[in-house]
Amino acid sequence: MTVSSRIHRAVVGALVAVLAACSSAAGPSTDTTPATAAEFPVTVGDLTLEARPERIVSLSPTATEVLWAVGAGAQVVAVDEYSTHPQEAAELGTALSGFEPNIEAISGYDPDLVIVSYDPGSLVEQLGSLGIPVFMAPAVADLDGVYAQIGEIGALTGNASGAASVVEDMRSRIDAAFGSTGVAGQTYFYELDDTLYSLTSRTFIGSLMGRFGLVNIADDVEEGNDYPQLSAEVVVTADPDWIFLADTKCCGQTAETVAARDGWSGLSAVANGRIVELDDDVASRWGPRIVELIEAVAAALAR
Repeated sequence: MTVSSRIHRAVVGALVAVLAACSSAAGPSTDTTPATAAEFPVTVGDLTLEARPERIVSLSPTATEVLWAVGAGAQVVAVDEYSTHPQEAAELGTALSGFEPNIEAISGYDPDLVIVSYDPGSLVEQLGSLGIPVFMAPAVADLDGVYAQIGEIGALTGNASGAASVVEDMRSRIDAAFGSTGVAGQTYFYELDDTLYSLTSRTFIGSLMGRFGLVNIADDVEEGNDYPQLSAEVVVTADPDWIFLADTKCCGQTAETVAARDGWSGLSAVANGRIVELDDDVASRWGPRIVELIEAVAAALAR
């Protein structure tokens, strides 16, 4: 991983963090009209679609995963550069930018719906001036937000029943995962990158870890900042029972690289083999695959 790649990843991570913080205050829209492919017009929040969209552009990796999960994949004509899952999305080869969007490139796909996770610049306004409807699907604050957003995208695309099935399956698997461990009171460090950025219990991911009864060593390290950068000294002094690595792809971190860090070999998590390697992409998105993250954590805690 090059230095420039790490910097770019850090910028993306920081942006997602800001969005998550914003969403905790506003939350997703819940004004959803249930629909199937035959039940239009459909209104979700301030957006009304008169007909089922057949040319969808997704500029959000999470939304892309939701679209395929609910059964709307065949309606998608273009995705952003970070939409790498499922494989069918990546194979579209469109690689639009969700962070520096090109209006001409987006409109060139003649979309009847564009989905974004935030509004860079005046994207929504510019697309609106071209008569292109835009749905905002921001980062969520909790699991209820995940379920609501999947339902909204399902309704807007004429796949409400598919969305309901996805949510039902997720609820069942997640409830089972949260009830499968007994680690209440044990501490953890959640690593976002190899410069020791972390997150607190007040974030979306932090709230999920809290459901297992885990205690976050990053809480209150930096007042008012839910994505603090910890020093090695803080981590070593806290001596967490568990270390979760959400930087295995971006930064090549593993149990071995953590153990090799200066002063870390004696940490409880290292000595007891309690370093959990996570998939960066799954850990940074709030769509259907969040269940995979929760199950991976549950499986590790149950070892």
